[in-house]
Amino acid sequence: MKAYLIVLDSLGAGNAPDAADFGDEGANTLRSLSKSDKLKIDKLISLGLGNIEGLEFLGKTPNPLADYGRMTELSQGKDTTIGHWEICGIVSENSLPTYPDGFPEEVIGEFERLCGRGTLCNKPYSGTAVIADYGEEHIATGQLIVYTSADSVFQIAAHEDVVPVEELYEYCRIARKLLCGKHGVGRVIARPFEGEHPFVRTAHRHDFSIEPPGETLLDRLGRQGVKRVGVGKIGDIFAHVGLDEEIYTTSNADGMRVASELADSDFCGFCFVNLVDFDMKYGHRRDVDGYALALSEFDAWLGGFLDKLSEDDLLVITADHGCDPSFTKTTDHTRERVPLLVYRKGREGRALGTLDGFFHAGKIVEECF
Repeated sequence: MKAYLIVLDSLGAGNAPDAADFGDEGANTLRSLSKSDKLKIDKLISLGLGNIEGLEFLGKTPNPLADYGRMTELSQGKDTTIGHWEICGIVSENSLPTYPDGFPEEVIGEFERLCGRGTLCNKPYSGTAVIADYGEEHIATGQLIVYTSADSVFQIAAHEDVVPVEELYEYCRIARKLLCGKHGVGRVIARPFEGEHPFVRTAHRHDFSIEPPGETLLDRLGRQGVKRVGVGKIGDIFAHVGLDEEIYTTSNADGMRVASELADSDFCGFCFVNLVDFDMKYGHRRDVDGYALALSEFDAWLGGFLDKLSEDDLLVITADHGCDPSFTKTTDHTRERVPLLVYRKGREGRALGTLDGFFHAGKIVEECF
């Protein structure tokens, strides 16, 4: 059999009971998308997305094809790493460290010493704005652009003509080794860019994550002899632990292509997919229509993908956090519940209600094996 767990990165469903604690009261990614005339998601609606409590504004269907519900995050965070860890069974009682005032001298000074290069910026910044504001100085001096966000990230931006991609990756490995203990950020991220002002980020982004602090769904499936394939940035998120194969992708379309090819093949096992464009290209950039169009493109692909599945196969669709493109208080992730759709061909859908913990998505996968 084949089991697919597809994470629509940042597709929040609003209504997180502790949203105010994170400064995100009122955020609702799907509600914002519903206001765009670009949103065409008939297949997701047929599965039962609009039947989920709190998402009735999308439109309900009388006979949903999938089990449907929503999940409330228990971990103290709203980022990709903690969200995926919880999906796979790890609830993080403490948030990963963040740096609203930039990284302290003990970190940034040692990083500069180890790299042999100076740094620019060193404060929270938008990824597109930071290369616009510091890109030319970086080219002139060769200093690395280091910045962070509301998430637990240490990001390094560099022009590919100034710092070749493999060299940038090596600087990220240096940072990853340095950032441990109390400075153990969730991810070190390479952010290469190219061209002349206005600069453009390339597809060579690479994440270097901290290792999960305990056993995950991937570990448990491995002990059962289940083949585990990570598609997109799954390998990066789990620090390349617990996977038999990693398939990098350059876009949502590329990730969907890989999933379709696996469905057409003799693959047997677990396929874990992250589709990051929703978050990276549209959520953070507060592009409502772009986000809605991307979700519509996923929906158009989904119909053909479902046709490829047999009655023995499983498809779970969920998200890892929110990133409401209409939320004006911040351009960062938003603390939201996430939708859960569970599809097996030929089975009548049922209501799952509101489940405490993202780990229910992973538990469903584990139980099917």
